[in-house]
Amino acid sequence: MKGEGKVFLKSRMKWIGLLGLVLSAFSLLVHFLLAGFTDDSISDYSIPVTIFSWRPVFDNPRFARHTPLYRRLWGPTRHVETLLPDANPRGFHSDPPARTNGFVFVRIQGGFHEIRNSIPDVVAVSRLLNATLVIPEIQSTTSSKGISSQFKSFAYLYNEEHFMASIAKDVRVVKTLPKNLKWARRKKQIPSFKVSYGSSPYYYLHHVLPVLIKHSVVELVVPHGGCLQAILPSDLEEYQRLRCRVAFHALQFRKEVQELSTKVLQRLRPLGRPFIAYDPGMTREALAYHGCAELFQDVHTELIQHKRAWMIKRGIVKGKLSVDSAEQRLAGLCPLMPEEVGILLRAYGYSWDTIIYVAGGEVFGGQRTLIPLHGMFENVVDRTSLSTSWELAKMYGREAKHNDIKKMTPPSIEEETKHDSSRSTRQRPQPLPPPPARPKYYNIEGWWGWVAESDNEPESTVIELRTNAHKLLWEAIDYVVSVEADVFISGFDHDGKGHPSFASLVMGHRLYQSASAKTFRPDRKQIAMLLEEIRDHMYEANHTWITSVRKLLKRSILEGLIESSKRSKAFSFLSHPVPECSCITRAHPVSNASLIEANLGVTHRCPQWIDGVVNVRSKDNKNAEKEEDLDEEDLSSSGLFFGHKESGGNNNGNNETVNSEANNKEEGQLEDQEELEGSER
Repeated sequence: MKGEGKVFLKSRMKWIGLLGLVLSAFSLLVHFLLAGFTDDSISDYSIPVTIFSWRPVFDNPRFARHTPLYRRLWGPTRHVETLLPDANPRGFHSDPPARTNGFVFVRIQGGFHEIRNSIPDVVAVSRLLNATLVIPEIQSTTSSKGISSQFKSFAYLYNEEHFMASIAKDVRVVKTLPKNLKWARRKKQIPSFKVSYGSSPYYYLHHVLPVLIKHSVVELVVPHGGCLQAILPSDLEEYQRLRCRVAFHALQFRKEVQELSTKVLQRLRPLGRPFIAYDPGMTREALAYHGCAELFQDVHTELIQHKRAWMIKRGIVKGKLSVDSAEQRLAGLCPLMPEEVGILLRAYGYSWDTIIYVAGGEVFGGQRTLIPLHGMFENVVDRTSLSTSWELAKMYGREAKHNDIKKMTPPSIEEETKHDSSRSTRQRPQPLPPPPARPKYYNIEGWWGWVAESDNEPESTVIELRTNAHKLLWEAIDYVVSVEADVFISGFDHDGKGHPSFASLVMGHRLYQSASAKTFRPDRKQIAMLLEEIRDHMYEANHTWITSVRKLLKRSILEGLIESSKRSKAFSFLSHPVPECSCITRAHPVSNASLIEANLGVTHRCPQWIDGVVNVRSKDNKNAEKEEDLDEEDLSSSGLFFGHKESGGNNNGNNETVNSEANNKEEGQLEDQEELEGSER
């Protein structure tokens, strides 16, 4: 019996082992099948809870919205509540004719803001020339970047079908050139124009149009982010509204980008809290163009100076190589550093647990530059902390794998010895070869890790080209979040060519879409002067200094808007699309309407259906506005306004309440006086 029992036990173990092997093979097969699926299929098997790197920290989970302090920090700007978007044609507007003068093929170069600024200009130029527009090419040589073949050129960033349907009544649009013209373009047999920034309508009508009529096709190369002058004659005002319809309605990001942007917005509002979008505007090109190298130290200064020398050599910069950055900063020509912006926001009254979203692409200097801002605000986030690698991969699409990315390493000792021995065995003397170039070690996954030794920039690797393509998608997410933010502030609003930048387009879109949304446009010159007063004790500002900052920031909301109509609009219409694309509603006090007419030049009255909608909304908010008139300001801090972790959350809240009650009467009188001064302006 014992022998039979042992045999039975051994056979049972064999069957169990065989079953285990079968299950293992089956699991491996399933694993390989899943790995072969697209990212869309893989995401279905991911865990239901999405994991990010950001964990919000709040002093008090309950956030009071019906208080004077909330209305001051987050509420709408009442002086421009009468300003509403209206980009519809206001006169006779004919549909594009069935027969046009020919095709306009456009290649747009540059980054996100240059592309977005150029496309409305291209559409307006096509209508001006009575031409058929070919979908603009914004991603040349996409195959070399290794980006997904799922998206091509324009469709990599924007929704092609929506774009074509939205402007169908303005311009005839096709996806590609006819076969014969496509072949001629590949052979470079079609006329091409490299259009300068802000070209006039006269240029197109007298130089481009005759060539278009003769050849039935022209190619426009737009290298600088805008191919039509910002301010057009009064008889071409309808073209300005066409620009608005394209920029704010037709240019919709493709589905994957829009979905991820919506998710990021939802994650930014935990417990229904508002947030600030902040664009530092600190790119290497902008710092080099404006001579702000000395704001940094060590290798960063060298890299900025190298870029400036490169710009001077190519005629982009007309000034000298060495510029006094301190003078540039005091003149308001350099970006506000993240630390300075953090001090301004804390002085204005935003608490340490305010959510701040850092937008606008990569910040020169890396995360080290943002350390002071993180020290003042606990909840500083960006797109990387609010999205997962799965979601980003889904947005990118399936991409080719590159194996030609090799790190540069010094030659080994064996290679040097072999080279020396081969040179010594030569039968007759040979001229010495030139010394090998010293390799430039460059960290392709991080920030700049080298100091250039020549006048030329290093050639981009394949992975860098792909990253540049990804940056378009990253900035698209930042753009959506910044436009929808409760508050927006920028550290700088000019790019590396002196033109309006990402921040300018965001402020223009916010002005068009919701003019009353709080947007700070600080005067950098005055801010620099105020910061110089406390340079030696920046974290111990007194009550007088804080009051001055609050006055300046509050005035920047309206006065900065008026100033941008004179300064930014001359370079980019989309940075200030008023008065051409706006109207005034009668649903608000007449004083507000007269203020807008006097300062912004808006005289067009909104259609009756818009007035009806706004009337209902204004009645609902009538009581709230009366309360705000009585007490708009609620100062909660003065003096040392940066500490927040030394005491418990409840004690901190009690201290703030006590300070608020002590100073409320004085500050309330001050704010009432500011309201009167603003109304008089």
